[in-house]
Amino acid sequence: MKTTKMILTLATILVCVFNVNAQDNDKAPSLAINTSSYKTAIGLRAGETSGLTIKRFIGSNTALEGIVGIWSHGLSTTILFEKYTPAFNVSGLNWYYGAGGHVAFETSRTVYYYRNGRYDKYHDGSVGLGIDGLIGIEYKIQAIPFALSLDMKPFIEVISRGGVWISLDPGLGIKVTF
Repeated sequence: MKTTKMILTLATILVCVFNVNAQDNDKAPSLAINTSSYKTAIGLRAGETSGLTIKRFIGSNTALEGIVGIWSHGLSTTILFEKYTPAFNVSGLNWYYGAGGHVAFETSRTVYYYRNGRYDKYHDGSVGLGIDGLIGIEYKIQAIPFALSLDMKPFIEVISRGGVWISLDPGLGIKVTF
């Protein structure tokens, strides 16, 4: 419930900021993808994979992003390669897509999930390896060093003690840029 409220609040902020910028779009010059002159961003991602995120542009339209996901029963690390393209001809607004992988570490308990008519479980000390896709939209606020993002990071994960986990993993992010 807390995560849902956080996602809705950040989505509302993203929509408001986008609408304010769209009204001034006729006055804004045409800018490149990495317009906002930021090369690095550090922030938070809320969603199934919630945690700390850091992104570094390695080209004018490509970036590497790492996510350290934290949840009540484990920890994960994700690395993603991302490509950016302008969205809706709005300065600072970009679509992004990419792929990568992750490793997840289960901590001190067994967690059961009821899916597809049966129980799946993570065991104490399990390790999961997965591949991730990514598609989303990001808005770099021009006046201040913040970027807001909304994305879908579907993944499939094979768990060391048996089982496969599949998720769409939607997320909302806020990052400080520099």
